[in-house]
Amino acid sequence: MNERFSLVDRQVPYLHEKQIEREARFLLDEYELKFERKVTAPIPLEKITEFQLQLTLEFKDMKSLFPFADVHGAIWFEEGIIGIDQGLNPDENPLMLGRYHFTLAHELGHWCLHRHLYRESPNQPMLFDDGIRVPDVVCRSSERKKPVEWQADAFAANLLMPKPLVFQAWAELHDGDDQPAEMAALRPANADKVLSLRGRLATTAEERDAAIKEQYAAPFAERFSVSKEAMRIRLEELKLFVENRPRLLF
Repeated sequence: MNERFSLVDRQVPYLHEKQIEREARFLLDEYELKFERKVTAPIPLEKITEFQLQLTLEFKDMKSLFPFADVHGAIWFEEGIIGIDQGLNPDENPLMLGRYHFTLAHELGHWCLHRHLYRESPNQPMLFDDGIRVPDVVCRSSERKKPVEWQADAFAANLLMPKPLVFQAWAELHDGDDQPAEMAALRPANADKVLSLRGRLATTAEERDAAIKEQYAAPFAERFSVSKEAMRIRLEELKLFVENRPRLLF
């Protein structure tokens, strides 16, 4: 198998978080107009992918295609194909549902934000040995900090966990209280608990804080069909975890 792949190496323009949020919101607004229904959690990703954007979603053996890289997803712009690692197929691996949703939303981020950057180039016609054209973007876990990957991650977070829906869920699950959670109160409440983070014991103060937050984020993760880690990061971004709430004088 040919191990090469065509990831176009070009300078990705800077995008502000607000721009990325607007692009994700625009996609959801288009969905509401097309299907005449309000978007609610969990976001209907497959319907957006296949019926709104007319893209083909395929589960692929990424380990065979890319044996020397940890590839979760890839996209073929010209063909309109999104490939997801078959190990993330939630029908076969239900525990992977959250990671599958984030990977798919990440690839939709590439489609919406970056496809105009990946035009015909000498590299694009490259083929694997079985005649399949290599993808235009290959998403590897080791490349998360590259601008193109950070932007796709930010898009995925805004698409899967839109700010208005997160705030709405936060208030609903707190009986109308929209105030942030206080770490100064959550730490003592969890002081005697054995906490784990990403499958191992949380030992440092930073790891325990993250584990406490993910435990707190669990019902929100379930509502939005994302991982607890993704939900925890989103709640942190939206400032829904604070050290202490401001105290009122009256």
